Amino acid sequence: MAEDREILREVWEGRIPVCFALASEEIETVEQPDPYYLLVPRQSYFPLVTDKVQKHFLKCVEAEKQGEMWLEFEGQPLKWHYPIGVLFDLYGSGTSLPWNVTVHFQHFPEDELLHCPNKEAVESHFMSVVKEADALKHRSQVVNSMQKKDHKQLWTGLQNDKFEQFWSVNKRLMETTVEDSFKYIPYRIYLPDQPLIQRLFRPVNEMGETETLGTLLNMSLPSDTKDDLENVHVLIQGIEPSLDTPILWLSEHCSYPDNFLHICVVLKRLVQS
Repeated sequence: MAEDREILREVWEGRIPVCFALASEEIETVEQPDPYYLLVPRQSYFPLVTDKVQKHFLKCVEAEKQGEMWLEFEGQPLKWHYPIGVLFDLYGSGTSLPWNVTVHFQHFPEDELLHCPNKEAVESHFMSVVKEADALKHRSQVVNSMQKKDHKQLWTGLQNDKFEQFWSVNKRLMETTVEDSFKYIPYRIYLPDQPLIQRLFRPVNEMGETETLGTLLNMSLPSDTKDDLENVHVLIQGIEPSLDTPILWLSEHCSYPDNFLHICVVLKRLVQS
């Protein structure tokens, strides 16, 4: 189990200021709606924090044109099933704050986004990913030993942004010992305009040596990207860790609530200094 609780809390408390604005072509009122500002948790998902955003803008859209709300940044539809922090690191890290996100109620991009009919869909997705992570780490032994109330506490802790509530259960999913580390590291690598990368990766090699972030990237990234690491930022939870950082430590301390280590690789020229 990750022992440094202050690091876990600091990661949990990560926030992103977002300015939501209704797409200009969808505004049906004479008076332009004011933008809506929120300080959103990096660990959460947009459908869990945008109820007030939807209510604020719906009155400016004709009733017969009100479809499912979806979000976009500079022409890029934002996948609601990615954690907010991942979306920002991947697309918004090169912009000034607040992050300017456009709200839509029309022309849902069927080929790019999944539909999200309700918060239950978010819960179902979240728990599915948690179970996948535990299958990689513990062969599903931990999550299968939990009761239904434990699963619900994980979800409500995330939904209500309650660190103690969430981690009192999640610590069981992060437990390791010297003799029994994670079997594999649950991770996903994101590159702009490319499919996400996910492979099997052990935290300790056959010689008993601890693997690092650099080793994982070298195994996982396309050759043209890993040969050009000096020109990219590797972002985890909004920070750029040393490539020498042990991958097990990162998994224990910097995973998102779904228990995956989400790694964004973006070109340095896209990120402002």
